[in-house]
Amino acid sequence: MPNTTFAFKQFNVKQDKCAMKVGTDAVLLGSWIIPNGAKHILDIGTGTGVLALMLAQKSNGQITAIDIDEIAVEQASENVKNSKFNNQIVVEHISLQQFAKLKDIKFDLIVSNPPYFEQSLKSTNENRSNARHADVLPFEELVDGVFNLLNTKGRYCLILPVIEAVKFRSIAEKKGFFLSKLLRVKSRVDKTIDKRHIMQFEINPTEFSEETLCIEEHERHHYTEEYKQLTKDYYVNF
Repeated sequence: MPNTTFAFKQFNVKQDKCAMKVGTDAVLLGSWIIPNGAKHILDIGTGTGVLALMLAQKSNGQITAIDIDEIAVEQASENVKNSKFNNQIVVEHISLQQFAKLKDIKFDLIVSNPPYFEQSLKSTNENRSNARHADVLPFEELVDGVFNLLNTKGRYCLILPVIEAVKFRSIAEKKGFFLSKLLRVKSRVDKTIDKRHIMQFEINPTEFSEETLCIEEHERHHYTEEYKQLTKDYYVNF
């Protein structure tokens, strides 16, 4: 029986309705991001609302969470309402493309765990397909939307598989973004190939920093100390 509720230290995330469940990618990204006093934060493609809730836990900023999937918005709204961060997060049913056209506000921090499959076999579940396939939000449109909504000193953070990350970086840099931070994520200490890239982009040139994180030791579910330290404020078992 699938786990319909994911328990974190300071909030719970129901995921019985949402197409995409809470996964390692979102937790990695949310744990890695440092809000740095951001007053206005945007979560693109919020899904269950887990990223918005993670950021609310470690910031005092006002968070706007958007999603094109009506069921995801319903689920995220429920999770926010049932948390102690209810007054800090607003969930909206709207696409990034529409949001960028309608809103005048500029954000200090924008985050997303974006869809990344292109031209691959889609699931028969339309909501799940939309959550995982970049057809709904192509990288070019994602970059354009973020560029229009980010203030000049703001930061955009996201996580992607390596191949897609390389493609996204090229598109973002052509638009005028600069990569300021990169976390190379490896699944185990004995793996030589990166599994994910977590990236931070800024509009103005800045000093670049790069780090590597291994999730597991040589055996499955034997987590590294660095991974435990990164996620300890959220995972119940760490």
